Amino acid sequence: MKNIELLDDTIYGCFEKVAEECSDKPALICLGEEFSYSELKDMVLQFAASLSQLGVKETDRVILYVYNLPQSLIAFLALQRLGAIPIPVAPVYTSYDLQYLSVDSGAETIICMDTNVNYVVEILPKTPLKRIITTNILDLLPRWKRFLVKSLDRAPSGKVPTGKDFFSFKSLLRDGRSHSLPPFRLDANNNTSLMLYTGGTTGFPKGVPLTGQLFVQRAVEWRRASEAVVPAGQSITALAAPFYHIIGEMDAMTPLIVDGGTVIVFPRVLLDAMFDHIQRYRATNMFAVPALYRMILEHDRLDFYDLHSLKFCGTGGDLLPTYVGERWAGRFGVPLYQAYGATESCGDITACYSRDGIPPLGSIGKVVPPNQIRIVDSSTLETVSPGEAGELLVSTPYSGNRYWKKPEETADCFLNLEGEVWYKTSDVVRQDENGWCYFLDRSVDMIKHKGYRIAAAEIEKVLQEHPTVMASCVVGIPDEKVGERIKAFVVMLEDVKGASSRELMNWCRERLAPYKVPHYIEFRDMLPKSKVGKMLRREMRAEEQKKLEES
Repeated sequence: MKNIELLDDTIYGCFEKVAEECSDKPALICLGEEFSYSELKDMVLQFAASLSQLGVKETDRVILYVYNLPQSLIAFLALQRLGAIPIPVAPVYTSYDLQYLSVDSGAETIICMDTNVNYVVEILPKTPLKRIITTNILDLLPRWKRFLVKSLDRAPSGKVPTGKDFFSFKSLLRDGRSHSLPPFRLDANNNTSLMLYTGGTTGFPKGVPLTGQLFVQRAVEWRRASEAVVPAGQSITALAAPFYHIIGEMDAMTPLIVDGGTVIVFPRVLLDAMFDHIQRYRATNMFAVPALYRMILEHDRLDFYDLHSLKFCGTGGDLLPTYVGERWAGRFGVPLYQAYGATESCGDITACYSRDGIPPLGSIGKVVPPNQIRIVDSSTLETVSPGEAGELLVSTPYSGNRYWKKPEETADCFLNLEGEVWYKTSDVVRQDENGWCYFLDRSVDMIKHKGYRIAAAEIEKVLQEHPTVMASCVVGIPDEKVGERIKAFVVMLEDVKGASSRELMNWCRERLAPYKVPHYIEFRDMLPKSKVGKMLRREMRAEEQKKLEES
């Protein structure tokens, strides 16, 4: 393929055109196995046929509770073929998170790992779920390789219940050969093509419905960012971000729906395995959070591998420390191209394009088409003077411009200004005279840990459900290695026996994804509040910042 261009208004339509033109090229590589575009398309259609036979139809929501595997991408594309709505969620979520997401989304079907099906079984009576499809990490490997790995006990597996509601991914893939599919018809302008969940300011995650037309436009720009150093059709992407995050979604799907590149899929990011695959398959592209680049640079076996095939290394999800960017460029001779975006905008709002050369120090790039931005005074919403700092608003064509079943948070975050809807990022940026943007500060109630955007209110809610806790306040503590660490301040009830910090952390582990569990818990007699009773997190952050400066 010669040009980076929009092939269709739908995700599946784009994939079908790429698969036809690149049928013999490798589309996916996972655990040493290659899958061509023709093989991938066949599996997508077979799985879609079986899902249709099970009753999955257009606009149905389906949860993808799976690690980064070919199965994840097959299921995603199969759902696009049916016009159903995939909802990728973190496979490390416990039953607490999963129950909320299942009820909130109204999903009746879930595709999960056999290793986390126990959480699904636990919540079944309390959710709308009717169909459970399980897969194992080895399902798509050749029989001899499955036998070898199992004999060495090198792959995790779980016990799957039997019953009419449980189905095997592998058997559905096989059975789909004998099922027919309904005609493909989808108006991407009017349909939600996927839904991702992001942190909620009220303590509950918010579903973000995204249209197919916006997604494919974002994918085209995602690929154009690296086009100057990796020509169309020549990308080999090392997928270093989770598929349930907008970064992972973009990095995984872009080669498959834009220009026929290859995606190297890692079930989990183990650095030596990643290095080996980058070296063996001569990977050209990678997009990761800054913390991962730092981990790579500090890995004690980095010298054993040759990673110089990487030509475009993008980063986002958190602010890139200057010294990490400088060390990377010095070590590999390529810069780290920083981007800034949000789930609500379906990815990049700004990005550094390789065609613009080495980006200015600290820049998060230029505005990505077809976005429009405003930098405003947050109190008046008046546009600030050129070059001044202000809160970033973004308007994007084809965006859903709403949260799923969250009218109050929608009203707070999506503003109607002069007939156009603008997403209120709550982040402070400035733009110079050449169009380069610079990130200055983040929303005060969100914590950035290892690239994850975590709502403080969600952790506070879980802590306050403990029978001995009266109040809690959660803030992010700056940390060079991971962005921020999570610290909770807790006030205990006076008339009950107090709990230890260990007990409260275990309480959180049972109810939150591992990356949301507080790293520190400090007990207080009281917490600062405003006159209207609102928790003053900024005072706790200022107190912790002062401690850091004095240490």
